[in-house]
Amino acid sequence: MQKDQLFTRRRLLVAGFAAVGVAGAAGLFTGGAGDEPVRPTAPVGGAPARRPPAKPSAHRLQPLTGYGPPSTGPRRPPVRSTPLLSVPGRGRTMVLTFDDGPDPRYTPDILDTLAEYEVPAMFFVCGEMAAQHPGLLARMADEGHVVGNHTWSHPLLTRLGRRRIHSEMSRTCDVIEDAYGRRPRWFRAPYGAWNRAAFQLGAELGMEPLAWTLDTLDWAGPGARTIVDRVEDGAASGVVVLSHDAGGDRTASVRALRTYLPRLQDDGYHLSVPRRPHA
Repeated sequence: MQKDQLFTRRRLLVAGFAAVGVAGAAGLFTGGAGDEPVRPTAPVGGAPARRPPAKPSAHRLQPLTGYGPPSTGPRRPPVRSTPLLSVPGRGRTMVLTFDDGPDPRYTPDILDTLAEYEVPAMFFVCGEMAAQHPGLLARMADEGHVVGNHTWSHPLLTRLGRRRIHSEMSRTCDVIEDAYGRRPRWFRAPYGAWNRAAFQLGAELGMEPLAWTLDTLDWAGPGARTIVDRVEDGAASGVVVLSHDAGGDRTASVRALRTYLPRLQDDGYHLSVPRRPHA
């Protein structure tokens, strides 16, 4: 099976599950006032961590969002922003994120557009893709983008044991460090499906979890115009946009970025990246 088909099949298979997994995870690490955060445990196998475990901070998003079927209950206003994400810049600030890459068919075009408009973004890369295209991670470093950990092979973490989750994360950290020049400080669970082990092991590896507040659903194959409409309709201060630069045909995602990015800037939005945790 081709890699594009495999990614697409994975997304469709877990589409209904991920929303439940993410909603359940929200209370583990980013609960409201008075909630006790999950405390990191010792590294798997007793191996020393490369840096002290991350502590709960204001960089996490609440509530988390994910893929899932339309709700059959009463409609609620969509979450448009969150005060828990620390992003530099004044006024209306948004964050652009891209998952599943890097892919030489689409990532360079996205980087070209970001460079043209002098916008930094976040790329949550899969280790097996990064290992094949380290030059793209080096370019991300040179151009001021943030590279995060999206596991090695894009599995559903909620169905894996702790040892496998640790392997998926740590191998990707190593590849990112080799190609990007430093270890990642952020991670994102594939499909947005988080669990306690993912939070704890990510913290032991020195990473903060980061979700999103606006899903373009570009993985489902809409046209560029639909993606543009979703971004522009959901634009607000503090919004974190989820798009993809791999995992399927991302031609529409590339075209959409070239349309909505200058429009957001014209509307007064500042596109930036979160402050590094514990920096």
